[in-house]
Amino acid sequence: MRLSGAALLQDRSRRMRIVATSMLVAMAALFFVARHFAGTHPAWGYALAFSEAAMVGGLADWFAVTALFRHPLGIPIPHTAIIPEKKDRIAETMAEFLRANFLTPAVVARRMREMNIARAMGNFLSEPGEGRESRIGAGAAALLADILESLDQERLGGQVKAGMLHQLEKLEISPLLGQMLQTAIADRRHLPLIDSMIRWAGLVLEDNEELVRATIHERANVVLRWTGLDERLANSVLDGLYKLLAEVLVDPEHPLRGKLQEGLDQLAVNLVEDAETRAKVEGLKRELLANPALGSWWTGVWERVRAGLIAMARNPDRAMSGQFGHALAELGGHLRDDPALQAQINRFARRTAVGLATRHGDQIVRLVSETVKRWDAQTVSGRIESAVGRDLQFIRINGTLVGGLVGVTIHTLDMLL
Repeated sequence: MRLSGAALLQDRSRRMRIVATSMLVAMAALFFVARHFAGTHPAWGYALAFSEAAMVGGLADWFAVTALFRHPLGIPIPHTAIIPEKKDRIAETMAEFLRANFLTPAVVARRMREMNIARAMGNFLSEPGEGRESRIGAGAAALLADILESLDQERLGGQVKAGMLHQLEKLEISPLLGQMLQTAIADRRHLPLIDSMIRWAGLVLEDNEELVRATIHERANVVLRWTGLDERLANSVLDGLYKLLAEVLVDPEHPLRGKLQEGLDQLAVNLVEDAETRAKVEGLKRELLANPALGSWWTGVWERVRAGLIAMARNPDRAMSGQFGHALAELGGHLRDDPALQAQINRFARRTAVGLATRHGDQIVRLVSETVKRWDAQTVSGRIESAVGRDLQFIRINGTLVGGLVGVTIHTLDMLL
């Protein structure tokens, strides 16, 4: 059975603690054996000096490591159980360190310039297995799920919506739309759009045949209606329109298709260069953002996105399977291989991160500090010990060995002098 990231850290720390303690016990056994045979051979003197100093070094480092997290042997010795008793001060220090070294706009901008977030996202989406195998990836996914589940849904959704609306209000979308349309036309990716427009026109005509016939009947004079020619005229008009749409659809060189092409070209140019067109698009954007229906729609979208993110973080294998996983992998491939797209996304991410640090840095710091302060002392000690406990046990092992070597050195000098 595969252990979770936190359980794996705790298991490794426990095993290394057993090794360090076993070494200390071995030094104690060697001490008693060497002391018993000390007079039989000079080598036992070196073994005695080594084991005696090793026990002192090992016990001293055991006391130092243990005193960080609890009272040694349960005895309330002053200046022990440092982390549980200084939990609040540690929280404030962590928060200040985070604020001073990570959440200043200059630091965020510099760090973000050194990172290619878009390519990292592309690598993860195209090959998600590699990211999920690391403890950091697993821990980050679990942390994301915990945060999304613990925060107030309506308040968080409102904050995200307000942030997006603020960014959209500042963003002039007309040139962006024009550039996207120009790029699509240059790559001939607009041709399916023209085909869809023609098919849509045919469907609209089919759904409104009776309206066309009624209009022709009303416009026809009495003679045409009396002779029944109005019906034949309506049929001819409809047949001609259907034939025209079919010809435009199957003939890539049809003149009407060329007119549609010219219209799209001119629209792309106007979206970028024409002030009147840009003003109209901005007006439509503001009207859309002010529409209450958009807020209701976004609330539903955000809840589905939040639920999807939680599900993906809790069970990434299932979330990345099927058509959704295939689409994400394809998107990841584009992000990984397109430098121009990476530059745009990285620039947007950098500006967003700097803005968040500027506006919400103090709130993030306060969130970290208050969260750590709300943890009970045992939770803080357990999490820190699980994270660094293995390295701390190496300190005990090194202390035992170094102490033994120092003991042998002192014994050697004593013998020589």
